[in-house]
Amino acid sequence: MNGKGMAGVLIGVLCAAGCGRQSETVTVVIEDCVAPAPAAMVVSGEAALKEVADFVALGNRDSGTPGAEKAANYLKDRLQAIGVEAEIQSFEDASPLGEAVTFRNVLGRIPGTSDRIILLASHYDTKVGIENFEGANDSGSSTGLLLELAKELLKTAPHPAEIQFAFFDGEECREHYAPQDGFHGSEYLAEAMAADGSLKRIDAMILMDMIGDKDLTVTVPRNGDSDLGVLLFNAARTEGVRKYFRLIPFTVGDDHEAFLKRGVPAIDLIDFQFGSAPGLNDYWHTPEDTMDKLSPESLEVVGRVVLRMVDELGRQVQADSKTQNSD
Repeated sequence: MNGKGMAGVLIGVLCAAGCGRQSETVTVVIEDCVAPAPAAMVVSGEAALKEVADFVALGNRDSGTPGAEKAANYLKDRLQAIGVEAEIQSFEDASPLGEAVTFRNVLGRIPGTSDRIILLASHYDTKVGIENFEGANDSGSSTGLLLELAKELLKTAPHPAEIQFAFFDGEECREHYAPQDGFHGSEYLAEAMAADGSLKRIDAMILMDMIGDKDLTVTVPRNGDSDLGVLLFNAARTEGVRKYFRLIPFTVGDDHEAFLKRGVPAIDLIDFQFGSAPGLNDYWHTPEDTMDKLSPESLEVVGRVVLRMVDELGRQVQADSKTQNSD
């Protein structure tokens, strides 16, 4: 035994050398072919946390305000500085207050070797009406991590699928979530992609939201694609961080729903236990949502799992392409 489980198998081989001669037994040792464990994905939690801090330092980013426009321009410039194609998708939408509001999605793209798309997303706007609200976890954490993931994915480009990044505006509602209040950016992008035909090229939409909490528990809601759920938990297991992820038996309204209801496989990675004690969510939408509540380790955990999911999705794209070419 050499420490790899059953390292060798002893096989007795009966070798007969002709009539009248005694047979002799030869012992052959065959080494097990044990596949090595995949190397862990690499994401710098410290670098991701700095991206979060730099973004949160911009200040207020409530939809329709100069702060939101400043944040959108910052994200576009940051993506371009990283080396990712980027644009601002501006549009107007009604609000419950009666006036039209200008929203700005920030979109990034790393071309792939096929026409398939993997969409990674976050929202970047803050909840209106909360004094001294930083939104460090909601929405700074996912926004900063998405920027760091763009860096890592660019290093290994091109990928089998095109990698798209969406930083949504208007996720937060002004009064109560309703058709004209909340999820403006994701609804607009999903509708635009349906109109130009690119929506059907999306193999997966992975949304991140509130994923920087020091006491990390990614509560995956039931309103998500089941195959992506299996992929998520397998990825977490491979990365050795399965304990940080669990299913919850209720739905969560979030930006993934605009894609899910249009037939796109989508999943929401959200920690909806952001509070002063385990199981509570009492920091959510309060002035307590500050940078000191976040940790680089949590950002690294989620980042590694998302990269593992992207890698496996790329392998599926390659396998599908080989199957189609052989038919």
